[in-house]
Amino acid sequence: MGLFSFIKNAGAKVFGIGKTTEEEAAEAATNLKNAVNALGFEVADLNVTVDGETATIYGEADSQETREKVVLVVGNTEGIGSVDDRMTVAEVEIEVPLAQFHTVESGDTLGKIAKTYYGNAMKYPVIFEANKPMLSHPDKIYPGQVLRIPNLDA
Repeated sequence: MGLFSFIKNAGAKVFGIGKTTEEEAAEAATNLKNAVNALGFEVADLNVTVDGETATIYGEADSQETREKVVLVVGNTEGIGSVDDRMTVAEVEIEVPLAQFHTVESGDTLGKIAKTYYGNAMKYPVIFEANKPMLSHPDKIYPGQVLRIPNLDA
């Protein structure tokens, strides 16, 4: 998918991110990989490397949705400023448009975001479901967080 930018100082705290030595970077990469695995995503041969504030992800995701969610889990981590996605997708999808990404701003709600993208604030559950298990509740979003906004036609 390419290189994605995130807000380095927003997101979940994962021990070891932003450290400088090779040993500390390897620990950060392991912690990110564990965070992805803990959410139960199906990624064969998952590997994460960290170089400064850039995380690179390798592996074969079981779907495009999983691929996008893994990028968001890694990118929405404090200390990560960009994610270089080098994953592939196992299943062949039939020309489904990719989801869009939205960076949460102060004052945003899922309803407000749904109104912007879909023209209907009541479609916020679509965005909530598209970001599970990273989101545990529709009201628990924060400025700087990046969310998947799926195409309603998909």
